[in-house]
Amino acid sequence: MPSLDPEIPHVAALARDLIRFDTTNHGGGRAQGEREAAEYAGAYLESLGLDVEYYEPIARRTNLTTRIPGRNPDKPALILHGHLDVVPAVAEDWSVDPFAGEIRDGMLWGRGAVDMKDMDAMILAAVGDLVRAGEQPERDLIVTFFADEENGGVEGSALVVRDKPEWFAGATEAISEVGGYSISVDDRRAYLLQVGEKALAWIRLVARGRAAHGSSFHTDNAVTALADAVARLGRTDWPVELTPATARMVEDLARLSGMDAADADAVAAATGAASGFLRSTLRTTTNPTGLAAGYKHNVIPDRAEALIDVRVLPGTEDAVLTAIQEIVGDEIAIEIVHRDIGLEVPFAGDLVDAMVGALGRHDPGVPVIPYLMGGGTDNKALAELGIAGFGFAPLRLPSDLDFTGMFHGVDERVPIDALVFGQTVLADLIRTY
Repeated sequence: MPSLDPEIPHVAALARDLIRFDTTNHGGGRAQGEREAAEYAGAYLESLGLDVEYYEPIARRTNLTTRIPGRNPDKPALILHGHLDVVPAVAEDWSVDPFAGEIRDGMLWGRGAVDMKDMDAMILAAVGDLVRAGEQPERDLIVTFFADEENGGVEGSALVVRDKPEWFAGATEAISEVGGYSISVDDRRAYLLQVGEKALAWIRLVARGRAAHGSSFHTDNAVTALADAVARLGRTDWPVELTPATARMVEDLARLSGMDAADADAVAAATGAASGFLRSTLRTTTNPTGLAAGYKHNVIPDRAEALIDVRVLPGTEDAVLTAIQEIVGDEIAIEIVHRDIGLEVPFAGDLVDAMVGALGRHDPGVPVIPYLMGGGTDNKALAELGIAGFGFAPLRLPSDLDFTGMFHGVDERVPIDALVFGQTVLADLIRTY
């Protein structure tokens, strides 16, 4: 069994230990690998008497699962899943070593504290609570940890779903990250429950010109053409378009703040630290994230390229790509690096009622609001099997903590008491649903 620190809460010790495994994923197959973190999680589950199966289709890109039989085998199984990889962290930009798992001022610091080794630890701790008490979940519970989520899951969940669909036999619903956390609206707390995810398109813009000496009079410069296209796309103000989930979110937020729900952008902007996250859910976003061109100061290159992270509302994928081509111009080629689907499920049903109920039992009277996440999770891979996914990593957070701003940010950290809250709520959920 992994060694845990008796001086800190069980769930925090699990999260801290997971952070100390450097599972950095640079994308494109360049990754440290999740093997040691997966073995740690697997050893913990095995210490509870559970059978663990590993799948490593690519060296060091390790996935694992276990199934806990429920009291009522006639009910569909529920999946709790997380990913073990993290995005890179530039250590000199941080106040702490991003892989030390330091505890300071009641917070656990480190890469993955928010995305998503906090939820991984909450899943493990909640399952541990259940099993050590000699209890069974209401229905079969499938616990799975994936590799490569930060690269769109192409070397993780996509391969597991393709090669190991039996892992998820009988399951119809899944719970994972980026939902269930609290925000503040006019000094009132509310919880966001994630019921959908925007579609992803990672694209490369390519401009071609004519190579020449850097001192020449030159009108066919690939760098100039690319710069113009990137600036036009990066500055595009995409219109607000509401889905059923975002329309309900805006209505609920407006009710809390006393604002006019007709101005959706203003309502989302009034959510303080969460506003950047929520405003992105109302529209397409096209953010330039990388540039590459040239090889010598006095040589004009014949090719320049840019990476653009495109996130679009479910069902608008093709229309947005067509619009992007119009914005950048026909002389700019668009290459698809990676593309996936958008998702949205109703904010209704037994599982939604159970998640809302579990939060209500531990933080009474606080509203729970649906939202569509601007990013994506491994729920997209599970959707290929017809499994409906939700984001429910319950965290009761202080109002002055910019939690959403720490996803892929610097000085990622999570309050210890929020981890304990999440463990308690998740354990309650799997006991009763």
